[in-house]
Amino acid sequence: MRRRDFICVLSGAVALPLTARAQQREKSYRVAYLALLPDEDTTLAKPFLARLQELGYSEGKNITLVYRSADGRPERLPELAAELVEAMPDILVTGFGTLAAKAAKGATNSIPVVFTMVGDPIGAGLVVSLSRPGANVTGFSDLASEFANKRLQLLQNLIPGQKLIAVLGNPDTPFTALALKQVKTAAAATHQPLAIFEARNLSEVSASIEAAIKSGAAGLMTLDDPLLLSAKQQIVNLLAAARLPAVYGLKEYVEANGLMSYSMDRLQMCRRAADYVDKILKGAVPADLPVEQPTKFELTINLKTAKALGIDIPPSLLAIADDVIE
Repeated sequence: MRRRDFICVLSGAVALPLTARAQQREKSYRVAYLALLPDEDTTLAKPFLARLQELGYSEGKNITLVYRSADGRPERLPELAAELVEAMPDILVTGFGTLAAKAAKGATNSIPVVFTMVGDPIGAGLVVSLSRPGANVTGFSDLASEFANKRLQLLQNLIPGQKLIAVLGNPDTPFTALALKQVKTAAAATHQPLAIFEARNLSEVSASIEAAIKSGAAGLMTLDDPLLLSAKQQIVNLLAAARLPAVYGLKEYVEANGLMSYSMDRLQMCRRAADYVDKILKGAVPADLPVEQPTKFELTINLKTAKALGIDIPPSLLAIADDVIE
């Protein structure tokens, strides 16, 4: 496990130039960042930090960022959260996923916490409601009601005839339970047969995909969480070997040669998290800042993968794609 004081864009505070009439020091803030996944400092935290710069927080001037990552080991999150709280930050930000946010909430009831991407913050017990979070925690939810339904529709466009579609998710996350309910409702409305496969750890990911393949499913969709994302290359490779088309919830899968994804703009959400940090540092109360949901969505298609799978992407889908990998 790496423990890094990540001082990338922001670090320390220095005295303002002294003049004969005024001797004052600009206020410096300490921002803590807790990540579950490896390398969030170079991925999700990057647009967050860039936005902070735009808002006037800069290196050597008025802010210090302290970064801790569990490097994909969720059992380490509570300890790391406690370690960050002991550093007495002005605010604690959490990266992708529910587990980091829950660890932060469990470590403090006084330090403001801003989560960047949590699927179901109410179901996870992080907030009382989206409009009035109610405590020291607020942030951004990556669950929009149409997400899962849209992915199902995309698969139905690729494999017509109401053939069996497999759904892969981690049942231990509140997001999966809510998204699965939506998928089942949408499937029932169109008489679409589904087969549900669960993966609670990395070893179960491979077994569940193999079971999905053996079930005769004509396609697969994922209900993504940090566990599945950490296994994205494994998932993509297994499905490619089986020549099984899939629609994912995160663009990273398509960049790893997955077929297609329909997702929120995660970079935009990270930038918005910086806006919330700025508001809180200027006096806003987390309980009064509503949890925001995504407003911008991206359809990404990998034509190289489609060709390898022998799939013709309908022109109607290509016309509305935000990004096409050729």
